[in-house]
Amino acid sequence: MVYLIRHTTPDWSRKDLVYHLPPGPPLTDQGLAEAYALGKYLTRFGVARLYTSPLERSLQTAKIAAGIIGAQVQVDERLIEWQPDETAISVCNRLCLVFELALRDSQNGLTAGLISHGGPIGALLGCLGIEDETLKQFLIYDSGNPLPPAGVCQVARSGEAKTWQLKIVFVPKGKDEQIRL
Repeated sequence: MVYLIRHTTPDWSRKDLVYHLPPGPPLTDQGLAEAYALGKYLTRFGVARLYTSPLERSLQTAKIAAGIIGAQVQVDERLIEWQPDETAISVCNRLCLVFELALRDSQNGLTAGLISHGGPIGALLGCLGIEDETLKQFLIYDSGNPLPPAGVCQVARSGEAKTWQLKIVFVPKGKDEQIRL
């Protein structure tokens, strides 16, 4: 089992920073509160490692959540935001490599999460063989993202068929509230 996590709410008004290149915009106060709620939620699953994009919004999210759950943070450039010159296949290929690391962690008894961005997470879900109809049910958040900021999707293999099952397990509602689906 692996947890796919979208970074928390960044300051989208920062036009002086390039969105897809480091450092990118930092978190807002809402994003900081979401990262705290995310950490509190992840304590239930024994997450021991968080792989994260190098962009500030993801890195801040990872550091706050990891501080709460006592997890190791590992920056991985392959989790970066979708770049203008990339295709869906190239985004998928780079994220699949990190996903495989997280799967190996899982096989070794460590629960891991990947903190990335909406577009790359959507590409990864498509490459995992999630059927288009199932994937469409997830693309309901801002700008057609599969998760809201701070949202968590649990990805696990199901039974003999060895197909991937997705379940959104956390959607932040506010600083001290959360919705579990």
